[in-house]
Amino acid sequence: MKKVLFHLTTLAVLFSFSCNKAPDAETIRLYARASQEYSLGNFMETVNILDGEKKFQPALVLRAKAEYFNGNLENAEKSCRRAIKLRPSSFEAKFFLARILYEKDDLTGAVQLTESLLADNPQDIRVLRFASELSAEAGKNDEAAALLDRACEFSAESAMVLLDRARLRWIAGKGTEALEDLSRARAMLPWDTPLLQSILNLEKVIRELM
Repeated sequence: MKKVLFHLTTLAVLFSFSCNKAPDAETIRLYARASQEYSLGNFMETVNILDGEKKFQPALVLRAKAEYFNGNLENAEKSCRRAIKLRPSSFEAKFFLARILYEKDDLTGAVQLTESLLADNPQDIRVLRFASELSAEAGKNDEAAALLDRACEFSAESAMVLLDRARLRWIAGKGTEALEDLSRARAMLPWDTPLLQSILNLEKVIRELM
């Protein structure tokens, strides 16, 4: 499994840098190792692995996220800004920088950055939810509610992703994991939709055959 994760990570990273100078094998190896530690919630270990990285943008973003979740906002901000300098279009780096600014009580900076993200990513649920949080903080409750309504509309797309993965897991013989995905998909639906029936039908089939 580790080898599969390493190769998938390597392919994704190399694809993102196909038009630029590709990172060396050691950088990719460290990034893959750090990604695995991050997925396990080992944020300090993630930071330590990537401590000396200064030029590989995905690694800087990953380190910034690990520093953020580890409570080191100052270093997280530095890593984010360096990542953005290397790739100004980086959504992930900007999103976490907005969260960092908010937690450092720079509401104006957080709002400006979030509005920019929302203009480029109007369907992103994370940005919509965070924008709603900022609006509520500013006392704009109607605006906050409207942003959450939009997030609910787009959550159905995420439910479809879980449904698709549930089907693949069921085909692979992972019935328990498939049912977990279907349960999460049902919880994400904001209202009764035709998608709900598809989820219920697959749940029924899996439970009967299990």
